[in-house]
Amino acid sequence: MRSIKLISALLAVTAISAAAHAQTITGAGATFPFPIYAKWADDYKKATNIAMNYQSIGSGGGIKQIQSKTVDFGATDMPLKAEDLAKDGLIQFPAIIGGVVPVTNMDNVAPGQLKLTGEVLADIYLGKIKNWNEKAITDLNPGVKLDGPITVVRRSDGSGTTFLFVDYLAKVSPEWKTKVGVGTAVSWPEGVGGKGNEGVAQYVQRIKGSIGYVEFAYAKKNKLDYIQMKNRDGNFVTPDDVSFAAASANADWKGTPGMGVVLTNQAGKNAWPMAGASFILIYAKPSKPEQSREVLKFFDFAFKNGAKAASDLDYVPLPPATVNLIRDEWKKVTDASGKAVM
Repeated sequence: MRSIKLISALLAVTAISAAAHAQTITGAGATFPFPIYAKWADDYKKATNIAMNYQSIGSGGGIKQIQSKTVDFGATDMPLKAEDLAKDGLIQFPAIIGGVVPVTNMDNVAPGQLKLTGEVLADIYLGKIKNWNEKAITDLNPGVKLDGPITVVRRSDGSGTTFLFVDYLAKVSPEWKTKVGVGTAVSWPEGVGGKGNEGVAQYVQRIKGSIGYVEFAYAKKNKLDYIQMKNRDGNFVTPDDVSFAAASANADWKGTPGMGVVLTNQAGKNAWPMAGASFILIYAKPSKPEQSREVLKFFDFAFKNGAKAASDLDYVPLPPATVNLIRDEWKKVTDASGKAVM
C-alpha cells in the first residue's frame, strides 16, 4: 500500500512539474516590438496564467537563439529568405507593424520641427555632413535655428531596427548602397554605438546635437524629438500609426515567400518611409510541440485581443485578412505524427 501511495505521489509531482513547465514560453530577439510584446505578455498572463518570457536582445540574437533551439520562438525585424527558412526548418510570420524614426537632441528645435530627406540622412550617417548648419540641412529648414556639430548614434549590436534603417538608406542613396550596404549589422562609417533601442535612446538623451534612430515607441517613452521625413511621393510626413499603416497598405503578404515583406520606402502620399513588420520564427517540426502550441496560442490571443494595446503604443495591428493568412501558415507546424499542433 505504501509503495502504491509513493508511486501516486511521484506521479502527481511529475504532473505538477510538467504543468509548471508549460506555464512559461520563451522567446528572444528584436527590441523593435518589445514594448508591445511585454504588454501582450502581461495581458496573456492575467487571462491564462501562462507567462511569456521575452529577451529583448536584438534580431541577430533572436535568429541565433532559435537556430540553437534555446528558445521556443525567435523574433526578427529582418525577414529571413525562403531558402534560409527551408534550410533551418522554420516558418515565419509577421506579428506587428511599426516604424523606425530618426531622433535628435537639440535646443530650440521642437519635436517634428526638423525636416530631412533620405539622401541628407544618409550623408549624415556617411560622415559627409558634420554640422547642423550645413546648407543641405538649412535649405530644408528655413527659419529653424540650427548650429553645432552632429554626433551620430547607431546600434552596436545585430539589429532589425538597423536593418530597416539601412535598407531605407540603401534605397535612396546609391553611395550608401555601395559603401555600406544592408544588414542587421554593418560597418558604420561614423558614430557611437548603443546596445538595443534602449541604448541608442539613452545616448541621444545625453548628447546635445546628437541624432539616432529608434522604434517609435522608444522615441515616445524617452521623450525624444522625432524628425519629419520626405517620403517616396515627395511629401514630408510625421511618424505615427497612421503613416505606418499607409506604408503597409499595399503589402503583398500572400505573394511574398515566407511572408517576408520589407516595408521601407513604400509609395503612398502619407506613407512613413521607414516602416517595418516584426516577424516570429518557429520550427515547422518542433522537438517540443506542446511549447510551440503555446507560442501559437499566445499570438492567437494577441491577434484577437491586442489591437487596442498595439494602437496605444503606436504600432499597427495586422488586418484580419493577413491574420487569416498567418493562421494558414501555422498549419505547417506539426508534431512527430504530422498533426498540426494548432
